[in-house]
Amino acid sequence: MDEALIVRNVSKKFQLHNEPLKRLVSLLVPVFRAKAQVFNALKDVSVELRAGETLGIVGRNGAGKSTLLQIICGTLRPSAGSVQVRGRVAALLELGAGFNTDFTGRENIYLNAAIYGLSRREVDARVDAIIAFAEIGDFIDRPVRVYSSGMFVRLAFSIIAHVDADVLVIDEALAVGDALFSQKCMRFLDDFKKRGSIVFVSHDSGAVSQLCDKALWLHQGEVMLEGGAKQVTEAYLEFLYSETQGDKVVDCNETIAYEQAVEAWHDPRDQLLKNSKYRNDIEIYPFDTTVSSFGTGLVQVVDSCFRDEQNRKLSVVLGGSIVELEVVMNVQSELSNFIVGFLVKDKRGQVLFGDNSLLFKPEGYSVLGNSRYVARLKFLMPYLAQGEYVVSLGIASGTQMDHIQHCWIHDALVFSCQSSHVIHGLFGTPVVGFTLGSVS
Repeated sequence: MDEALIVRNVSKKFQLHNEPLKRLVSLLVPVFRAKAQVFNALKDVSVELRAGETLGIVGRNGAGKSTLLQIICGTLRPSAGSVQVRGRVAALLELGAGFNTDFTGRENIYLNAAIYGLSRREVDARVDAIIAFAEIGDFIDRPVRVYSSGMFVRLAFSIIAHVDADVLVIDEALAVGDALFSQKCMRFLDDFKKRGSIVFVSHDSGAVSQLCDKALWLHQGEVMLEGGAKQVTEAYLEFLYSETQGDKVVDCNETIAYEQAVEAWHDPRDQLLKNSKYRNDIEIYPFDTTVSSFGTGLVQVVDSCFRDEQNRKLSVVLGGSIVELEVVMNVQSELSNFIVGFLVKDKRGQVLFGDNSLLFKPEGYSVLGNSRYVARLKFLMPYLAQGEYVVSLGIASGTQMDHIQHCWIHDALVFSCQSSHVIHGLFGTPVVGFTLGSVS
């Protein structure tokens, strides 16, 4: 079969008891089990993962994500349903899970690797590579009870990276590690995808979009949505805003009368040498008023485009040039601490860059009701690699960390980079000079 993982109609129920003694009695006397309070952690969950695919699982705390992972790994048994896994499963679930805190890091390598089915000889052949990957220095020969949380993650991830697993299961423990090690882990996971399958849980929707082919959204033990990683993470983001703002969040994608001025779109390529090695043509598609949006509905975006420094509306943006992102809005009510922001994402939904108006006025702006406003954010467009991109727009009021979303549009503008000299990385930055001289 091509499926590396098949989860079919899995449910998990836990019996809740107020006292430990009652739990013990319920295990010994079946009649007491019927009197216990039942908590349904998972309800009829099904998902399939093909060989070479990566599945992201998102959801709020308590949604059932960790329970599902434990069932996939075999450390929990489902109350109903079945799980089929092809090959060896390696898991990084909870911090220090499977470690004996009195053993040294080196001793725990042998202990954990044995749990995954490796022989002593196989571990001997890999122990140096495991230690090198973990980068915890002399702590490898000290008891793990003296380890920091970051050291736990380094050693645990290093072990699962070297057990030749077919399926990797990774919970949010990677968030504990430092930035450099997290990047190292992501590089390993990108390479592992070429030969194995991954189940990845994270609250970081950007990481899910970057790493995963598909995603599963769980809420209170039930599947809310399964599909492409970008589609699922965007729906989950909208749900999170609705949770924090209560019934204030509505579909603000109304048809609004807005007369666009007849305006010729400017194409700056006419001014560019046709053989320039720095050619970076980014074709801009018109704003689509029917794209999905959500928020309080107090602000509606009626148009958006890119303009150059001469205020000309652009059909093509050149990488390395100064542009203004224009946002035309209808504001229904007087608002203070007003914020306008944007994010540029690739086709997988990974955020490349973005910013908002708080950069220029930390306390935000004030706007009047029943009025139309035009906001412009000026920035240097980087050199983009060939491919398709989108601009997400966010109009809110409040602060950077605590705000009310009035209008969020996932794909307000779509653009495509047709030609590029960018070979490495997600995008390039304009380099304006280079010198080389000998030093005596």
